[in-house]
Amino acid sequence: MYETLTYQGGVHRHEEMKELIEDLGGFVLQENMLQMDLILTLAVPIEDVDKVREKARELLGKVKVAPMAGTEIAIVSPTLARHHLPHSACDISEYLRRYGAKDNMIGLARGAGKGISRISEDEKRLIEEHDLAVFALGSFEQCIKDKAHLFSDINIPVVVTGSPEKIDLSELPGADAYVGGLGRIPRRLKRGEDIRALRKLVEVVEDILDRRRREMAADPPLVPSILVKTEIENQVPAVKEVYSPTPVTSQLDGVRVKLNYDRYHDEIADVRVSDYRLGDISEIRKSMMYDYILVKLLPESSIL
Repeated sequence: MYETLTYQGGVHRHEEMKELIEDLGGFVLQENMLQMDLILTLAVPIEDVDKVREKARELLGKVKVAPMAGTEIAIVSPTLARHHLPHSACDISEYLRRYGAKDNMIGLARGAGKGISRISEDEKRLIEEHDLAVFALGSFEQCIKDKAHLFSDINIPVVVTGSPEKIDLSELPGADAYVGGLGRIPRRLKRGEDIRALRKLVEVVEDILDRRRREMAADPPLVPSILVKTEIENQVPAVKEVYSPTPVTSQLDGVRVKLNYDRYHDEIADVRVSDYRLGDISEIRKSMMYDYILVKLLPESSIL
């Protein structure tokens, strides 16, 4: 079992932390360098967490648990127009990143106005490539209810946010949870009530992701996705030439590889993970996002 952590420290001597993680049999899931500051998202064996904390103290850094690490979350807004973005949806996105999530902002093409809001099949398929979707909606209860058709048949967990404190889930078909206090606000979410609402959202998202992990544990993939990520990075040289953040993004049941599907899917399929060929233990398909490669690991029962 692995514990996911976030390490925050300086660039100086950061290689020592990465070498320790490798020696412990752990993985670096994500690395962000901001001028002289470094943020690492890690997965290390549970029994070795104290060694990582000790090294962080030596390097004058900080370590905290990142319960959403290794997941990819879609933050969906009805439109990209200024009356829906940037404030609440962007602040939700930024706050989830603090807990280790890799999230993507998605604005629907025809979401403006409750009477004409629509979602296309391509948009649904793009959202369903993620582990969970947060639909950041507006300030009026009836408007939120009228837009339930946007997520009613999305086949991943859906969390809806809006301004009203409570909405009965029976009136939001397709939603797994609703979090209030996060409507359209023309300012940054910095006040006390805003932070409390964001913390509530984190609790709800963590609970749903933990539920999914427990469900997967009943019939898990043959190899964990964090190991697949590491092997792709080690065996596919083209990954090192990708300038996008997290060129191989971990998900609960697979990875997203930011390489062109037509050019590289055969090479990805031939990657060796433990004693297996990746193409034999996963479904490899073209992503709806920039023609990237989406690798979805198959459960043991469908292979053995």
